[in-house]
Amino acid sequence: MAFSIPLGILSALKQNTPVDYLSLLVATVGTTIPGFVTAILLIYVFGVTLHLLPFVGWGSWQHMILPMVVLGLGPGAILTRITRASMLEAIRQDYVRTARSKGLRERSVIVGHALKNALIPVATIVGPATAGLVTGSFIIEQLFSVPGIGRLYVISINQRDYPTIMATTLLYAFIIMVANITVDIVYGILDPRIKVA
Repeated sequence: MAFSIPLGILSALKQNTPVDYLSLLVATVGTTIPGFVTAILLIYVFGVTLHLLPFVGWGSWQHMILPMVVLGLGPGAILTRITRASMLEAIRQDYVRTARSKGLRERSVIVGHALKNALIPVATIVGPATAGLVTGSFIIEQLFSVPGIGRLYVISINQRDYPTIMATTLLYAFIIMVANITVDIVYGILDPRIKVA
């Protein structure tokens, strides 16, 4: 979110410029290439060839870089595209034109008026994307030899360890539930017209 939302906003504000084309290229590559392919490519380039980052195990902060990049690239690319599309729609609305005609600074028009309404579709995607990062990480954990919950889940399925399977499934369901409730709360913050009944 820290990179994709600002990149989507910048891409919308600089539409049809090299910045926009570059962000769309990154978003398209991140969306279309599967995570395990990206993981293998990053392991080969940064781990095997350049020897810059460790790619096996889980000990220091350097071990976290490659798995975090691989796990964040797909959802980040989707968030970039959705933020761009939503921001383009928001800056063409009448209330943004009215705010500009009143003489407000461009920054306050974008942040105060357009961004708040543009973030509603983004909030819709963030909840399931967060849950997907946690529940769908077992392939990446296997590739990077990370002792995570996804790897434990797969091992417990292979060993028919039913208590671990049920506990992990309940944990995943709880994470998805918390992510969805958080999205509903964020809706109320972004749009005061949405009330909890």
